[in-house]
Amino acid sequence: MTFAVPKASSDPLPEISAFLTPFAPLFRRSQSRHSLERYTTGLLTDLDRKNCDTIAAALAGTSTERLQHLLTDADWDSRQLDGARVRSLSARSPKGGVLVLDDTSFPKQGKASVGVARQYCGALGKRANCQVVVSAEYVAEEPESSRPLHWPVCARLYLPEGWATDPQRRERAHVPEEVGFRIKPQIALSLVDLSREWEVPFEVVVADSGYGDNPSFLKGLEERKVAYVCGVESTFGVRRPEEVRAAKEAGAPPYKGRGQPPKERPAPLYTAKEVIGSLPDGAWQTVSWREGTKGTLSKQMVALRAHRATGSPRHSTTHDRVVTAAEGWLIAERPLVRPAGKEPGEEDLKYYYSSLGADVSPARLTALAHSRWAIEQFYEDAKGECGLRDYQGRRWDGLHRHLALSMVAYSFLMLQSSVTASEDSTSGEAFSPLGQAHDAAGDPQAGDGVVARRHGAVVHRNRSDKDLSPS
Repeated sequence: MTFAVPKASSDPLPEISAFLTPFAPLFRRSQSRHSLERYTTGLLTDLDRKNCDTIAAALAGTSTERLQHLLTDADWDSRQLDGARVRSLSARSPKGGVLVLDDTSFPKQGKASVGVARQYCGALGKRANCQVVVSAEYVAEEPESSRPLHWPVCARLYLPEGWATDPQRRERAHVPEEVGFRIKPQIALSLVDLSREWEVPFEVVVADSGYGDNPSFLKGLEERKVAYVCGVESTFGVRRPEEVRAAKEAGAPPYKGRGQPPKERPAPLYTAKEVIGSLPDGAWQTVSWREGTKGTLSKQMVALRAHRATGSPRHSTTHDRVVTAAEGWLIAERPLVRPAGKEPGEEDLKYYYSSLGADVSPARLTALAHSRWAIEQFYEDAKGECGLRDYQGRRWDGLHRHLALSMVAYSFLMLQSSVTASEDSTSGEAFSPLGQAHDAAGDPQAGDGVVARRHGAVVHRNRSDKDLSPS
């Protein structure tokens, strides 16, 4: 004898309905608006996997076919939904925030899903079949808070070159004609442009070395007049300001009357490792940027002014390989405490480069460099609690619609948590959309899911009326 699994009620949860109401005009048909509510509710249920089949099995009032129609054939635009959600969140978020850029991967068994290729998969820590998505996250710059406000902006699939140049695969996966091959830093720059268009209140971009080591990416930010703090590798090229000035003053070598007149030569080029390695141990200082759950977050760091640079002195300053950007900060950090008897080594060092001005404090540079934890936490929680990785279709539009709806669900949880935090503020707890614990380095503790710890599932298959108010 078999038993049916109880389904959650077909009645919408009032809080979810109220949150979705401003987005209803983006969905022309009433059936699409109903499916929007059902799918979002399904993403907030206590399901291990959240796709059309499992959501339809868990929720009354819908079906697999209706949910699939929402993702593939219904008349609505995922980018418009992203924009409407982001504009709403931007209006209630502090100005002067941080835009964190990063990418995440979704392992896939087959090869037919759009963008799937054998490439590095961060989720598995090795090369494997996967999809890679580039995304942006807004983080409020709240130096004193261990749990600053943060929410996702949007996400775009990285389409490998093998996909981008294959007409048949593109057609089967419904890849739009205007979508061509772009490397991840190019996609990230497009997300910066979207964030500006949607009035995300950020002033600084933060990214890891996968982006910071790409000269075109940094140039793109500089052309947009967007300040940044980006991780870089030890081989990152810089020039010393005093030597740049001296080379400029010296001008071109004297003409000896033979051949073409010599051109001005650039100052010497150094790697980040060379410059930092030349500093005395006394140049390092202990910097603390805020309180964490286990005490003050601190690092040993050093920062000095330098020019981002490329190109050999063999070329003139006008050569296309020679770049000497405006003066910025070369930053290095190492752990405050190292194992007894162990000398600091290269594996202990992390390098960053920032275009921020000379008046920025070391503590702020360090805090900004460490704000990347927010997007890593979003990836962990959105995959575990909002079904971010669970799309099972093969189409470009279906994947991006699923990503947009997962971010809607995550944003709903964030706002629910902000209500809890606001009510808790009377007892001295700082405002925060999502609870968060950090390790001594200031990074989120592995496996400490924010959403799971604060709320868990909003809707249960056998109990749809979970009290969303704080207990």
